[in-house]
Amino acid sequence: MVALERSLKAAMNARIIGSGSETMVLAHGFGGDQSVWDKVLPCLTKHYQVVLFDWTFSGAVKDPNLFDPLKYSSYDAFADELIALLDELHLESPLVFVGHSMSGMIGCIASIKRPQLFNRLILVAASPRYINIDDYEGGFDDATIDGIISSIESDYENWTSNFALLVVDNSDPTSVNNLAKCLKRMRHEFAVPLAKTVFRSDKRDILDKVTTPCTIIQTTNDIVVPGSVADYMHKKIKGKSTVEIVNTNGHFPQLTAHPEFLAVLAGVLGFEI
Repeated sequence: MVALERSLKAAMNARIIGSGSETMVLAHGFGGDQSVWDKVLPCLTKHYQVVLFDWTFSGAVKDPNLFDPLKYSSYDAFADELIALLDELHLESPLVFVGHSMSGMIGCIASIKRPQLFNRLILVAASPRYINIDDYEGGFDDATIDGIISSIESDYENWTSNFALLVVDNSDPTSVNNLAKCLKRMRHEFAVPLAKTVFRSDKRDILDKVTTPCTIIQTTNDIVVPGSVADYMHKKIKGKSTVEIVNTNGHFPQLTAHPEFLAVLAGVLGFEI
């Protein structure tokens, strides 16, 4: 852990590219790495100084000692790490944070801890809770989540291929294969506890503490996050929020519908494509 504390930038493969006067941070989700943003980078770097990094659970991070499953059993630890990385990079703030999936909620928590860092949160296919409860529709029941975690535990190699097919629009086989490769690179001993952290998380209670303006980006058909979750977040977030729909299937609009995804960002942030 000493090395991590000494240089988060190096540990997390952080890099800053682009020539804009404003800063945008792109954060990937479970099993991914910074390559999930490759299709949108050429456009974004024309308008922003873009920060990319890999969470320490990612297969792109070479040192396995940097990820402690116990420490990262809560999104709060990720939020603290995000803030520490941004501080280390000495970025001009406030900045735009684009968080995909689990990173959407991590960004929300970070914005509560340090609201002055952020001027907008872009929450892409994010969810505060995946398990249905009472009148809340998260998309899964307990048994289904138990089955997902059991599959990760018992046959991770097969699960990665199947999961990629489920969450990425199959009309884009290259993106399906690329995500499967990312998932396979993540260490199995990280994937199991991280899946438990993500799929059993419940961060609904933090939404009314988020005062940073938010844009919630939802696809028309996401097997992981139903449209009702975006509506729920929109209603519960304290700050101004809007829901934007990208017309594609799956959990990764930045991969399978990147022109539409960029059009949403351009409309919200005021840049030209």
